[in-house]
Amino acid sequence: MSSKLKFAAPLLLSLSLLLSACTLTTKDDAASSNTGNKSANEPVVSVDTTPVDIELLGMSSSETDLNIVRDQLSKNGFNVKLNIQPDYGSFKTQQDAGNYDIALSSWTTVTGNPDYAVRSLFITGGDYSILSNPEIDALINEASTQTSDEYQATYKEFEEKLVFENAYIAPLFSSLKSQVFNKEVLNQDSVRISKSRSLPWEELDYNDTSKRSTEPLLLQSSTPTLTSLDPIKGNDGSINIINTNQYVRIVNLTDDDKVTSEGSLSLNHVIGEGNSDYYFILRDDITFAKIQDKKVVDSGERVGANDVIFSLLRAKDKDSVPDHRTYTLHEHIQNVELVTDIAALESQTVSGGSGTVKSALESGLDVGITQLVADKNEANHQEGKYQVIKLTTTEPFPQVLNYLAHQSAGIVSEKQVKAINTYDVAAFDVNKDIPYGDQNTVTEGNQYNNTLYTSGPYILAHKNDYEATFYKNPGYMKGTEHEPRIETIKVKFIKDADSALSALRSGEIHLYYGVSETKFDVIKSDSKLTLQTIPSNAVSYLLFNTSNRPVADSADLRKAVLYSINQDEFLAYYGGNKFKATSTLSPLVQTGLELVADPAKVKEHLQAYQAGK
Repeated sequence: MSSKLKFAAPLLLSLSLLLSACTLTTKDDAASSNTGNKSANEPVVSVDTTPVDIELLGMSSSETDLNIVRDQLSKNGFNVKLNIQPDYGSFKTQQDAGNYDIALSSWTTVTGNPDYAVRSLFITGGDYSILSNPEIDALINEASTQTSDEYQATYKEFEEKLVFENAYIAPLFSSLKSQVFNKEVLNQDSVRISKSRSLPWEELDYNDTSKRSTEPLLLQSSTPTLTSLDPIKGNDGSINIINTNQYVRIVNLTDDDKVTSEGSLSLNHVIGEGNSDYYFILRDDITFAKIQDKKVVDSGERVGANDVIFSLLRAKDKDSVPDHRTYTLHEHIQNVELVTDIAALESQTVSGGSGTVKSALESGLDVGITQLVADKNEANHQEGKYQVIKLTTTEPFPQVLNYLAHQSAGIVSEKQVKAINTYDVAAFDVNKDIPYGDQNTVTEGNQYNNTLYTSGPYILAHKNDYEATFYKNPGYMKGTEHEPRIETIKVKFIKDADSALSALRSGEIHLYYGVSETKFDVIKSDSKLTLQTIPSNAVSYLLFNTSNRPVADSADLRKAVLYSINQDEFLAYYGGNKFKATSTLSPLVQTGLELVADPAKVKEHLQAYQAGK
């Protein structure tokens, strides 16, 4: 997320910001009212007007949004304690310890499909889910099997239960995806902005192409601590863009979220009749990169079918690695196998058509399929010798292709990962076992032992607290339009958004990925900068603690928070560059539901909560 987190820069709230308010009836008011309308012998019903304590957790990079939420809650009868952490690692530590009532969270659906927008977050046992609600589980699973024409009604019912019936989250807004770059340095046509997919590094190029091998491209990230360089062990903003560019996948997403084989490990992909069988014909011009003496070399090992099978089966297996964080994304994979019989492709028809799988896989190829080979080293597209993979799902599930475009479906080396991960998963000891992708193996100051084998356009050579250095994979689609242009990329770790923008303007970095909307005017005033924006699949919301806090047990308390949120104030503050949202589905599925701030409902639910204590 998936980057999953997108945060605004800390700013003071405008004095003109209109804040919602509600008035609670005091005990004296109640007594006065009752005296005028009831007999003196009737008991006076008092209302507890003591502000309700609530702890709001977030990161310093989202201080603006935290302040808006705090003020909205304060105006509606809450005593808000801010728990602001300096970075994602500290935030996650506080969240895992349960030190919050509500946490400012965000999610970006980086696969472009609605199932990804809900499954990991809200299904029981999901990678990031702290919920357990059978009705919500059933709706997620039902919608996953439906077409886009069918699932709108199911997802509407899902939002009703998630947001309005149970108030498990309180939505704030959806966002633009934005990036800004120095057009005096970078060729504008080489800088893509995609709704879901991370920035493709291999296409970035200089205006002066003579600098490709002499000057590093300078990018930025706010998070120096990397979750894992094993693609299945992380799904957060620290590694999404990194692992997307370190590991090739068997399909990609276009800039507008369509599944494509372009620039992927497959030359073509086909859905078989019945929507349960998926076929991929593999290219044979990628080898794994490795680091030797802190320099990149071609390992000589070709990326092939055995690596695809190994990678995707371990991606779906919860127990393949300790702390597997992405297995629910791939749980619809039943099997992945090599096809060695051409007749098996000729006997199968494509979904929704009459042509064969073989003819569809051959579409656009210079040489058709003459032989299917089991050994990846024997594949030769010029001679018509190919490897074909067949993936079967547990049920008809076309959205599986979107998950295969996610960074967690990156193809790793079967040989290398097995050589590194020799530990017993069940008895894994974090103090002595070093898994494949551990960031400590590439971090300066530790015992240096970079064991990465990457199938994508770049490989991380080494890092420290200030920057990470990546080198071009010398064996990546050499001689094609997808061969990386620039030899070296350095990612500077700059936590503060203002500092990152200053670094861009002064030439210390060349591209700033994920710039805040509050900086658009500054960017537009700088003639050497180009701003790119596109409506994104990112949604910010408040997530309620589900254990050991009053909000876990009281839907009334959660709903009082929910109806305190006035999304119009966020939109006004960001100058129309944010959009209303009802859930993480909002950028993808229009359910027609909308959260409207309602002080009367806040009052009603707070009183119900107070009465039930």
